[in-house]
Amino acid sequence: GQRLSAATARFLLALAGCDSGFGQATARHLDTMGFRVFASVLDPQGPGAQELRRSCSPRLTLLQMDLTKPEDIQRVLQHIQAHTNSTGLWGLVNNAGFNDTIADAELSPLGKFRTCMEVNFFGSLELTKGLLPLLRSTGGRIVTVSSPAGDLPFPCLAAYGASKAALSLLMDTFRSELQPWGVKVSLILPGYYKTGTTCDPAFWNLQKQRLVASLPRELLAAYGEDYVEEINRQFIQFMKVAVEDLSAVVNSITDGLLAANPAVRYYPGQGLGLMYFIHRYLPYFVRDLFLKGFFINPKLPRALRREHHDDTKA
Repeated sequence: GQRLSAATARFLLALAGCDSGFGQATARHLDTMGFRVFASVLDPQGPGAQELRRSCSPRLTLLQMDLTKPEDIQRVLQHIQAHTNSTGLWGLVNNAGFNDTIADAELSPLGKFRTCMEVNFFGSLELTKGLLPLLRSTGGRIVTVSSPAGDLPFPCLAAYGASKAALSLLMDTFRSELQPWGVKVSLILPGYYKTGTTCDPAFWNLQKQRLVASLPRELLAAYGEDYVEEINRQFIQFMKVAVEDLSAVVNSITDGLLAANPAVRYYPGQGLGLMYFIHRYLPYFVRDLFLKGFFINPKLPRALRREHHDDTKA
């Protein structure tokens, strides 16, 4: 699409969640295009931050920020405000995302739902609200990485999906509310990519062990430990097909920031067209079957299995 003029190259861009994955790749890409980038990282000493220091120009500024800590967000807001008085801020990319639970909603501790909401929803909300005065003054852009899991009920992703559903709706609301100010808001809904810890089987095995250890006895008995094991096995299997080349997502984010008329929603990745077609036009049971076939198809919980009933009768 048609790009904005070169004059905007002096504008600044703020990116949240650049330790790895999409955020890191996008920060590097925008830096090579000549933008001044503020990139927030959770761990300024981590490999992702080191990689950005090594590969980017001195224009790039790394800022430490934990989206669950309001004081971190305030510190970043003050830094960006102080450095953008003369130029204004052109764009914000909300990319920080968190999920560490793959399990049925009933098996996912309430705290996991809260943490997903804190990072994926409230953190992005606070950062966006804080930067809106700067973005309104330039008629700039907000680009937010959400997830198809916020639109479709993926098995075993309730905590993450619910937070992304809230995020998607929030950004859609901002989009209509900010229209009079000339601020354009886009959502990115990527397919499955290799990013951060999402592809480390050791990480997920540890999470599974912690989950099993934390479950009430009756609940674990009803579902069975092998049920949780099987979910984890299928998820690790699914991760092996994750795409390593992040360029489709980076290009979508860049288009959202720079195209004269950015799309409201971008769907980078394989298979999403079919998935959304099924979701919109076919009966629910077809969609549910498709998601199980595509992602995770849990076995029958222990209490519902035939052999279990035979045992209890005997």
